[in-house]
Amino acid sequence: MGKVYAALDASLTNFISRQHLFFVATAPLDPKGHPNLSPKGVEHLRVLGAHQVAYLDLTGSGVETISHLRENGRIVIMFCALEGAPKVLRLYGRGEAFEPGEAGFAELRPLFRDVPGARAIVRVTVDRIADSCGWGVPLYEYQGERTQLIEWAERRGAGGLDHYRAEHNRFSIDGLPGLRFAGHPTAK
Repeated sequence: MGKVYAALDASLTNFISRQHLFFVATAPLDPKGHPNLSPKGVEHLRVLGAHQVAYLDLTGSGVETISHLRENGRIVIMFCALEGAPKVLRLYGRGEAFEPGEAGFAELRPLFRDVPGARAIVRVTVDRIADSCGWGVPLYEYQGERTQLIEWAERRGAGGLDHYRAEHNRFSIDGLPGLRFAGHPTAK
């Protein structure tokens, strides 16, 4: 039923590009800490090569993924087909987060369209690629992208987003360091 792949080939890249949603899971080292699972829109993800992906991380209420990556780097990204043939694809690896003003951010930023609220780019070096059947995943019909997060970021403006990140994105719920530049003016 499941298969392990040597690389992200054209077939897997095509599968990823057809999905509208992916999930990112990370966890702190402390066993009392809180693991995190976040949904993301595939529109903000790029396959960089056979063993590397990156996604544009938008301002949100928490900063768990970035905090966990800064602590230990462990990450898994999961795609599951909600339409068409069943399939679940997991990309396991080591991730790093780049904020505006850092070299990695500047290098990767041109790969993504300009959207308000971008706070980091997460790049993952993938060391295990595996799928499973997905037979237990229900079928859903895609109706479109939600607009609320972008509209919220537009209403806040750059200064309001900087203030929000300083208040809500400097530390994880377990007190791990989050955004380094929270509260500093956003770099383009």
